Amino acid sequence: MIHSLKHVRAAMSLVNPEEVRRKAERTVSIGLVAASDLGYSELEDFLAVDVVSRDNLYRAGDPDAPPHVDLVLYEQGIPCPQSAFRHQRDNPEATISEILGAHEELSLALARHYPVFRKPVVERIVQAVARENALFAIATALPNVVPNLLELPWAVSEFASDTVFLTVNQIRMAFLIAAASGSEVGLGPQKGEILSIAAGALGWRAIARELAGKIPLGGGLIPKGAIAYAATFVIGKSLEHYHHAHLSYTAGQREEVYQQAFERGKTVAGSLSKEVS
Repeated sequence: MIHSLKHVRAAMSLVNPEEVRRKAERTVSIGLVAASDLGYSELEDFLAVDVVSRDNLYRAGDPDAPPHVDLVLYEQGIPCPQSAFRHQRDNPEATISEILGAHEELSLALARHYPVFRKPVVERIVQAVARENALFAIATALPNVVPNLLELPWAVSEFASDTVFLTVNQIRMAFLIAAASGSEVGLGPQKGEILSIAAGALGWRAIARELAGKIPLGGGLIPKGAIAYAATFVIGKSLEHYHHAHLSYTAGQREEVYQQAFERGKTVAGSLSKEVS
């Protein structure tokens, strides 16, 4: 349990928008290997849509290629070493998943510079932060966990409050989604998003406290964790929609996504509550 919470602590280090920008704006160089110009064009079209991102793609044998690249992508149909990745023409999602699985540290930069990675990276961000918030909501509802939690050096004053922690984690999520979506990152550029997160904080957390509160392990834990998960998930999906379509969710869309996320959140919270028991 403490190991999981320390993982959440590490994730919270990215609440600094400058750190998010640094990770997102780093250059990602990609080597390409194909059997023909047509094959190279297919790989380039898969990855890039603008001149800036194409400038960091290098064909095998390019005289201006750097001595090392961040990853290498092979055309389908030619031998590919284990350290590289094959472009699966009929299943590009599998190619993206393999790259992100092997290079999590590059995920923000890949999404920002190569739009093909944006949707899967944002989905991973939303799922991860929603799960972190469910974990924290459950942990702070357990009297036998709170003393251990408070032994951590970062769990002091304001962060001893689950309300503040969950809200700050949602703001971190907003920074990450903006960075992955190619948008500006920071308190100023995202003022509207952050105000919306803060405005919605008290209502659903009041419901969560009423359902669960500081109680021993029991049925109230799952609703509290599920609410934390669902509320965070719907905020994340709303932000994704906003950055993609430049439109906010309607009330009906938010309700539909929340209900689906709450059902999923009950499963997640049930699994997490077993881990902490």
